[in-house]
Amino acid sequence: MTITRIGTGQRMSKVVKHNGTAYLCGQVGDGATVADQTRDCLARVDALLAEAGSDRTRILQAIVWLADMADFAEMNAVWDAWVPEGHAPARACGEARLARDTLKVEVIVTAACD
Repeated sequence: MTITRIGTGQRMSKVVKHNGTAYLCGQVGDGATVADQTRDCLARVDALLAEAGSDRTRILQAIVWLADMADFAEMNAVWDAWVPEGHAPARACGEARLARDTLKVEVIVTAACD
């Protein structure tokens, strides 16, 4: 079985494809608010999915990390508008200390791909 890596650096790849599945590295976004960061983060997910031969209708699982669970509703408002109706993935959401103090949200996605 072939393993294809996209955007590979010393530490990680942005996408790893194997056996019809694309595994995206965690995505964070720019912006002052949770909503801004979530929108930017999901735009980055869209771009990586396209590179992998997939799209948001093919997401199998998403893991969302919030720096503060008090931001759950704000993140979900953006998320709910982004996920195509009838294509909601299996999802988990938890609170975690993220890589930088300015980060409020990180999303990790696994999707079916070509």
